[in-house]
Amino acid sequence: MTDDRAKALAVLLGSAWLASHGRELAEALLAEGQLARLSAGRWAQAEGDEAAGVLVVIEGAVDLYCQAPGDREVRFSQSGPGAALGQSVAFGGGPRIVTAVCAQDSLLLRVSDAGLERIARTRPEVWRAVAALVYLQLRGAVRMAADAIALPPRQRLASRLLALARSRQGPPELRLSQQALAEMVGLSRKTVNGLLLEFAREGLIDLDYGGLAVLDLRRLERVAES
Repeated sequence: MTDDRAKALAVLLGSAWLASHGRELAEALLAEGQLARLSAGRWAQAEGDEAAGVLVVIEGAVDLYCQAPGDREVRFSQSGPGAALGQSVAFGGGPRIVTAVCAQDSLLLRVSDAGLERIARTRPEVWRAVAALVYLQLRGAVRMAADAIALPPRQRLASRLLALARSRQGPPELRLSQQALAEMVGLSRKTVNGLLLEFAREGLIDLDYGGLAVLDLRRLERVAES
């Protein structure tokens, strides 16, 4: 097994949507999928693509965009190692609903809808895993909507940092600009910059060029829920 495939298997085994399905299903997804290394700025998928299936971030990160009124592209989230997105036409799905662009050099696993169908011939439990993934995506979307409606800026930013940090495997380090983060929470860059400096002074995060590291998830959670 190559280093990339070994890394991909380890990520699949640690992913939330596959956690209860065992090693055999993870190996089947890897066998039917295609690994691709894409450089920063490359598109991993586009909104409206007819080809369905699952995309898993193995290494790096992808920014997620969707179409908004006025023909605007809105960046609403970022997916890091272990995060997956997608669906299957077997569950009534249609064209892809988000655009994914590599925020940094990334290793991605793509499993096509046809690949999922082939896996299901011997491992029908793959459909339970896909259903779990769809549920996780829906829960995340509902949480973002609730945060935007109910939370003031400080709590909203803390909640989004928590969600981003907890959605990926490994250290809770986020490689995204303050402008990108501002877009994701619907605040001005100036407001986000001020709040991040507050969080850094309080020891909740560590800021560096081009990103940040979450240092204290529990205290950040208390801020989000305050």
